[in-house]
Amino acid sequence: MLFGKLLPREGNFFELFNQHGAHIADGSRAFVSMIQNYGDLVMRQKHADAVDHAERQADKITAEVNRLLHKTFITPIDREQIHGLINAMDDVLDLVQDSTETMSLYDVREITPEVLRLAELSAKCCDRVAHVVTLLPRIGQSEVMDAALKTCEEIDQLESDADRVMRAAMSRLFREQVDVRELIKLKTIYEQLESITDRCEDVANLIEGVVLENS
Repeated sequence: MLFGKLLPREGNFFELFNQHGAHIADGSRAFVSMIQNYGDLVMRQKHADAVDHAERQADKITAEVNRLLHKTFITPIDREQIHGLINAMDDVLDLVQDSTETMSLYDVREITPEVLRLAELSAKCCDRVAHVVTLLPRIGQSEVMDAALKTCEEIDQLESDADRVMRAAMSRLFREQVDVRELIKLKTIYEQLESITDRCEDVANLIEGVVLENS
């Protein structure tokens, strides 16, 4: 009995998930703001710096979760689920930062309506990810399970919307863009932005698995 009491239990995994989710939401909103203010170099850099800050803070949380996994004997959900979830969440914000850096490195001059639309869909997806992880501590309650599954469905729908926008964007790009360099730049940006929603869907799929195991 004493041995059981001395075992490291729980940790603060759910709170760390919440903090990471908040950084995902903040970083994606900063990315949208950067797109919206792209013509203003000062504002563009300000919002790009905000994306970088969110990504660095999230990296620290990912490292802390992985450190805790090595120290904690009894975890609130399966260890593999914790490891998979925090790394999937980290992938989301990494892609947001990658998209920010790519636009700078490629010296993107034109912000098409499709770039803005994809950025907005990505931010909505990220917001839903930030919300669904807040439900994990109460996932054993039936109404919370239903809310989590509903949010995961919303993420799936946003991913499908982003996929449709990207296909239409690619079609217009290859029909109308005559500058090959700009075509390559925009094609890469479209693909990266759509990939953000793919990674959000990965998080949703993992959380669906947690819900089903606790139902």
